[in-house]
Amino acid sequence: MPTPSSRPSARLVWLFDVDGTLLVTDGAAREAFAFAARECLGVDDDLQGIAFAGRTDPLILADILARHGRTAADGLAERFWSTACARMEVLLAPARGRVLAGVPALLARIGEEPGWIRGLLTGNTGVMAALKLGHYGLADHFVFGAFGDQAADRDALARSAVAHAGRTWGVPPGRCVVVGDTEHDVACARAAGAQAVAVATGGRSRAELERCHPDLLLDDLADPAGLLEWAGAISRGA
Repeated sequence: MPTPSSRPSARLVWLFDVDGTLLVTDGAAREAFAFAARECLGVDDDLQGIAFAGRTDPLILADILARHGRTAADGLAERFWSTACARMEVLLAPARGRVLAGVPALLARIGEEPGWIRGLLTGNTGVMAALKLGHYGLADHFVFGAFGDQAADRDALARSAVAHAGRTWGVPPGRCVVVGDTEHDVACARAAGAQAVAVATGGRSRAELERCHPDLLLDDLADPAGLLEWAGAISRGA
């Protein structure tokens, strides 16, 4: 993976969500968290009613702990993450989940564009994101990432990622593009002053995403031509 210092001055920074945007695991994360809850909290809970889509892993854990009257004391959070990640490795069998349509071609095309940087902006912890991306063969596409264990609040996470883009490549917020599948992705892009691309490939319908007023709304990434043309105009015009 290239280092930031080895890249030329950038014109555009992409910040991709993972689950529901790049790939789907067919519920493996919820199963892994439920397994960790049994092992670390001693509770049998399928975690139904706890929202996962678009939220950071620390917030999801906080909801689990609150449901069962527990706190993240005495290293509990660290044990939970270790157990959940180990279980995720087991659950990510070859036939489970998939990379979403158009994603490999889009990432490859972005990588060919001089001055375009591919990054991650995800609620997953860094280890969990690496497991998923590695399993589905996407890890090598990304130069950097902002992860849920760096900030539980997604808006703060987006601000951190955009600030990193500014420090490292001199890219202003308006030339950072957040791509995600929930209202949380649009909201965090707005909080960071970035562009927001919403993709209806996750847990939200096109109509629901339209109400969030993203800068660009797509049904999926199967044909990236329109997205690339839109991004090119931003890159050239800024």
